[in-house]
Amino acid sequence: MLLAATSCRTSKDSLNYFEDTRATNDIEFNLQDCKIKLEPHDELFISVTSLMPEATAQYNLPLANPAKLGSLQESSQMRQQTYVVDSNGDIRFPMLGQIHVEGMTTEQLAGYLTEEISKEVKDPIVKVELVNFKVSVLGEVRMPGTITIPGERVSILDALGQAQDMTEYGDRSNVLVIREENGKATYHYINLNKSDVMTSPYYFLRQNDVVVVSPNKVRQDNSKYNNNNAYKLQVTSTIVSACSVIASLVIALTVK
Repeated sequence: MLLAATSCRTSKDSLNYFEDTRATNDIEFNLQDCKIKLEPHDELFISVTSLMPEATAQYNLPLANPAKLGSLQESSQMRQQTYVVDSNGDIRFPMLGQIHVEGMTTEQLAGYLTEEISKEVKDPIVKVELVNFKVSVLGEVRMPGTITIPGERVSILDALGQAQDMTEYGDRSNVLVIREENGKATYHYINLNKSDVMTSPYYFLRQNDVVVVSPNKVRQDNSKYNNNNAYKLQVTSTIVSACSVIASLVIALTVK
């Protein structure tokens, strides 16, 4: 009975990722589209160049001092300004005016700008980057926190790797992804013991996603045990203190 119970618990609380791949050598999945769509409050770096830099200068924002408030007296290197997508999903671009970018990918926006600028400039080169792509990883990981992503492709495994992986108390079958979609927070649990998680739309993360690794049963039981012991110790200490006070009073009255 002990061996049976142990084997069941080991299977349930497996520390392995993609446990089901042990049964076969080859598994193929069609991965979900991981292209990031632009959203309000995204920060974009956009540069326009060509063989004649003076022809595209008007399409670039001027250089600015990135010093923060309170440190304006400190010298810092000038850099090109960025665009922040407003709450309506728009940016204001030099010479072209207001552009609705929400729902576009950076590639689509670069293509649109290239097409528009080509009407005035020969062979412009447009570069668009999302510079504030970040996700948060919390719970049973070794280094919880917010991670800044240098590119636009990050899977949940990449994020866990940046957080130094789960602890031995992390429940790999019960990982929560919180995502904001259309102004609403959505919640989805994924099972990293199963390889078909790669087909989930939550396998590749989006900007501002939050990954929460739940504690497994061992961690929860330990927490309850420690809390109960702490409570018992507190009650015992209170009783001992009360007895000590009563004993002191009895001794004092007896002496008198």
